[in-house]
Amino acid sequence: MKTNWDLSLLYSSLDDPRIERDQKQADRVITAFAKKYGKDKQHLKDPAALAKALLEYEKLIELPASRAGYYAWYRKELDVEDKAAEALAAKLDDRGTKRGNKILFFALELGKLSRATQKKFLAAPALKPYQYWLKQLFENAKYDLSEPEEKILSLMGSVAYDRWLQSTENILNKKTVSFEKKILPLPEAEALVQTLSTPKRRALYGTIRDIYASVGDVAESELNAVYTNKKIQDELRGFKTPFEATILGYQNDPKSILALVDAVTKQAPIAHRFYDVKRKLLREKRLTYADRAAHIGEIKTKVPFEKAVRIVRETFGDLDPKYADIFDRLLAGGQVDVYPRKGKSGGAFCSSGVVVPTFVLLNHIDNFESLKTLAHEMGHAIHAERAKTQRPLYQGHPISTAETASTFFETAALNRVIEMLPAEERLIALHDMLQDNVATVFRQIACFRFEQALHGEIRRDGYVPKERIADLMNTHMGAYLGPAVELVREDGYFFVHWSHIRRFFYVYSYAYGQLISRALHHKLEKDSGFIDNVDGFLSAGESASPYDIFKSCGLDTKKPDIFLEGLAGLEKDVAELERLAK
Repeated sequence: MKTNWDLSLLYSSLDDPRIERDQKQADRVITAFAKKYGKDKQHLKDPAALAKALLEYEKLIELPASRAGYYAWYRKELDVEDKAAEALAAKLDDRGTKRGNKILFFALELGKLSRATQKKFLAAPALKPYQYWLKQLFENAKYDLSEPEEKILSLMGSVAYDRWLQSTENILNKKTVSFEKKILPLPEAEALVQTLSTPKRRALYGTIRDIYASVGDVAESELNAVYTNKKIQDELRGFKTPFEATILGYQNDPKSILALVDAVTKQAPIAHRFYDVKRKLLREKRLTYADRAAHIGEIKTKVPFEKAVRIVRETFGDLDPKYADIFDRLLAGGQVDVYPRKGKSGGAFCSSGVVVPTFVLLNHIDNFESLKTLAHEMGHAIHAERAKTQRPLYQGHPISTAETASTFFETAALNRVIEMLPAEERLIALHDMLQDNVATVFRQIACFRFEQALHGEIRRDGYVPKERIADLMNTHMGAYLGPAVELVREDGYFFVHWSHIRRFFYVYSYAYGQLISRALHHKLEKDSGFIDNVDGFLSAGESASPYDIFKSCGLDTKKPDIFLEGLAGLEKDVAELERLAK
């Protein structure tokens, strides 16, 4: 088992000659494709000709050139000071964007086909393998701009968005925290907060909060810039609301997602009850923001990475042996980077691509939370690997199904580990699991509403200062936390660190995934053979809409019942915690 990424799976160094070789191959092949279909328009008339063209188009996805961009990005994630990797990433991004611009016309022209031709193509047997891809393309074509406009926006993407985000992340990733005669990387200190006793927890959180506030001016400019950039693009494309592009991009129905947001918001008293019982368990008159994710007691059972690996592997294997095989293969192959260190990006993520191995980044610190993160991110990895059974066009997955997959595997691991804990620690673990579930549903929807408010104010006023951004953050966090938690203005500077608010409304997918995952587990509890249905969802990739994927599992995500059922389950869990706390 390896605990560091083996990036030689991609390239040996930033100077590896294969990087330029792969770029030149992509330049040549994409130029040839653009030249061919820039002249030959038979594919816009004949289904057989389009099927042939799409096969060639799909092969462009399998060109290895994209590996170099991932390689440079991964190096930067491991070391914020790797300026050579950052420079290479910028050059590769520019080069890749220019290549993509050469073939923009292909999809744009398909989107402009008459309704009659579109209908003919969707019904053509020769195009059946591409039917869902074409359906999505036709439906979203109304938001397309002209080819010159699309090229300009793609060229501006890095400087108008990516580099703004990178500036804030670079600053935060360089920060360290002095705590108990130790110098900790900021991500490690952030993860440590919830494990400490109340005085130490609040003191460390205060230091971290001061760091966030010190970066407030940069984050203020960054957020105003990227939110305004999004406003411009939304107006150009004809999106009427700030969240519409994200929801459609995740292949969800806006009406059903707004129903989810509304249902969760109305049920905020469930979260209020949880934090009130948490206050009693911590023996505090009022909780502070530092206490939001605090443990109610110490789980003395340490979870070194080797132990976490054993638990998660057994959990995955019990669901289906092939999941354990995938888990083992990634660990043995140097595709999981485990421990925090100075300069390494904080948090955790899973990354994959058609021609890129699946890589997982962790910041494991031998505790219960780190085990949950391992299960969550490896759940993403299982999803990515199973989706690789699809053809290249369908090997991805929308965020809405991705978060369902990761939550499904995380829940399975948590249920297993709680059973293994001593009786005196089981209540603590049950509390922690419920705390995560409440945050995943209510906190993320509160964040969605914060984003709605901030986008609205920037669009109305032109610019919003950091103090107002912090106040908005507190307003919406306070709405879900309830009267048991006292906030001060400085708490609102959490916006500096929260990367999700830069990914525009991404957060709803957590609540969506949590509530659907609960429904999947409910069915699996009744019938162990239901795992075949789950595997069908994991293997579907982007070959169908999330609605149709979950419909095949017997879940209708367009009806609010599935979300209301999940919220009712959370309310029962809170009631049980209240009973046990007496």
